[in-house]
Amino acid sequence: MKGKAGRCRPWRRGRHRDAEIRVSACLLTEQPTNAIYCSVTMISIRKPRKALSDLEHLVMAQVWESGAATAEQVREALAGRHPMKESTTRTMLKRLEQKGYLRHRVEGRTYIYTGSEAPQHVAAKAVRSLIDRLCGGSVEQLLVGMVENDVVDERELERLARRIARSRSRAGET
Repeated sequence: MKGKAGRCRPWRRGRHRDAEIRVSACLLTEQPTNAIYCSVTMISIRKPRKALSDLEHLVMAQVWESGAATAEQVREALAGRHPMKESTTRTMLKRLEQKGYLRHRVEGRTYIYTGSEAPQHVAAKAVRSLIDRLCGGSVEQLLVGMVENDVVDERELERLARRIARSRSRAGET
């Protein structure tokens, strides 16, 4: 390896599941018997999931409802509401898998798709994202806005508050 003393150059780049890995080789001397010092830097590249389109939501709802489904089963189930070609269905499933909403296993030559998370977890993350983006992270601001715009009435909020209190008291008992 030739180069000026003390100068680093990229040695290897790679990707790990949630991080980019950069390894550098630094030359410490100009002698033919160079010493090499390596450092590894891991940079988080995990990004929030992209939101679901209306069609993607229909596909996810069908997979969640059935528990596990093939592309053909999804296509047949949605044929009455949203007819699709088989290739379109496979593309939608592939995109949902790339976004992290689905995973698959192979049986014979058939892909069987399942949700990577329960629908309520996906919904909770979507609501948290909305609260962070639109309400500055304040759940209270969201709830007040929902009451003021007649999305939720005060009686329903009170009923939810009692339910939360009961749930917390039971959790404290165990």
